[in-house]
Amino acid sequence: MSSRYPFSAVVGQDDLKLALLLAALDPGIGGVLLRGQKGSAKTTVARGLAALLPGVAPFAELPLGATEDRVVGTLDLRAVLAGEGSRFEPGLLAAADGGVLYVDEVNLLADHLVDVLLDVAVSGVNRVEREGVSHQHPARFVLIGSMNPEEGELRPQLLDRFGLAVEVVASQSPAERAEVIRRRLAFDADPAAFSAAWGDTERLLAERLASARPAEVPDELLEPIAALCVAVGAEGLRADLVLARGAAALAGWDGRLVATVEDVRRVAPLALAHRRRRTPFEAPGMAGDELDRALDDALGAPDEGHEGDGGGAEREHPMAKPVAPIPLAAVASTQGPSGRRSIVPGTRGRLVGDRPTDGPVASVAVTATVRATATARAEDRSSSPVVREAIRDDRCGNLVILAVDTSGSMGVERRMAAVTGAVTGLLVDAYQRRDRVAIVGFRGDGAEVVVRPTGSVEVARARLSTVTTGGRTPLAAGIDVALELAISSVDGRDPLLVVVSDGRATAGPVGQDPVEAALAAAERVRRRGVTAVVVDAEEGPTRLGLTRQLAQAMGARHLTLDELAPKALGRS
Repeated sequence: MSSRYPFSAVVGQDDLKLALLLAALDPGIGGVLLRGQKGSAKTTVARGLAALLPGVAPFAELPLGATEDRVVGTLDLRAVLAGEGSRFEPGLLAAADGGVLYVDEVNLLADHLVDVLLDVAVSGVNRVEREGVSHQHPARFVLIGSMNPEEGELRPQLLDRFGLAVEVVASQSPAERAEVIRRRLAFDADPAAFSAAWGDTERLLAERLASARPAEVPDELLEPIAALCVAVGAEGLRADLVLARGAAALAGWDGRLVATVEDVRRVAPLALAHRRRRTPFEAPGMAGDELDRALDDALGAPDEGHEGDGGGAEREHPMAKPVAPIPLAAVASTQGPSGRRSIVPGTRGRLVGDRPTDGPVASVAVTATVRATATARAEDRSSSPVVREAIRDDRCGNLVILAVDTSGSMGVERRMAAVTGAVTGLLVDAYQRRDRVAIVGFRGDGAEVVVRPTGSVEVARARLSTVTTGGRTPLAAGIDVALELAISSVDGRDPLLVVVSDGRATAGPVGQDPVEAALAAAERVRRRGVTAVVVDAEEGPTRLGLTRQLAQAMGARHLTLDELAPKALGRS
């Protein structure tokens, strides 16, 4: 199609193109995750792959706001209510059959939907067994998920389920970048002519893909594959299977009948690097030459002239020291256990029930609506549809607002390091519970929002580590700015305000005592019913104990830095 930029015309990005071709050759490999910067051709290459698949292959794009019904399919409500019987209405998985299903910002998609996509991508069949619907249909597609790591990582258990992953970065070669722009301008000026110029190359690539079949994996290769997966610390057996399948697909792509050690070596960075993540602050990947050493130990030294893969082995990924989570909780405004992500009516999440409604409906419970309508008609109570609203397990975490004292009294290096470590623990807990996090810093004469509410605790931690310290302590301003952020939350998340300070307020509004102003600000938090925690960072032989007064005025839990040990806290 002339409207799609040709796959073969993409400059560079060899790992990216190879991973997609291998997944297309053997869907059993699973989905491909593209991690990288904006504007690095992720979507362009994904669209181009669909044009290489047999027939008129579809390219289906899953929007972030899609419901489970929209993805997997459901009963055709109109047909049922019109008396035409039960009829299945296909979803996006059916629309993607035979082609490509692309999910941009997959890290922001609900976890249960990512699970569904990965299951179907491997099995090739979509089975719907819920809400009275029993249906299955073919759904063979290449699943491609893309994400910008700055917006937050996938949970490790979901990351592991992607068969292959590629770090996508723009070339730093001026000549290569110029060629990218040259080709793109030519395509934009005349898409049809540009596509025609690449037509022969595309046709040959499509024919090669259609005729290629995965090669045999010899038995003597399985133990080295297993040894390699053990050496890099891959958990479970999925890595072993993906690596074997990937090596077989690569050999088949090259027209060979049997996979070799060199195929394993080439595929290893794509299959293993993303399976090393252990904590939310540990970047997926492997540090330095770790993968090279593991490859040599498990597979033997490469053949002379082997140049490696040019991929994951050379990327530097600092390994963060695991940080134990610090479990804190906000008082939920919705029904359910305190501080837990709650079950609420909405359009997203798993269906867990239904309820009557006489107003706007966010999401229809199809089977319950059909049943209620049929009952009403049988009893001659109504001929109109009786709509039941879906109640979904919409796991909405807290909004954690960290108000961090960065003034001169907190500027002692050891003390600020202790504060950073404690707050890092809070961020780990936020990550595990799918909270959003914001950071307010206060010093000098005022306070500022250092990090707006974000789902990326990695970004929050990075910004915290670069905060400037020094100056007076405008504690009241810090509390007020954090409170304003808490009450302005518009996505239904219950706010949890965490104030980290030594309590020594030295700056305040004109004409007011700084300490009294801070206590007044604390009382405003209590009056607004915002759950709060005050962490006392005061040290030294002379302690004023001001944070305890602050916590009392705020109606907050009071903790010291020492008490932020993992075993010292339970959920509120």
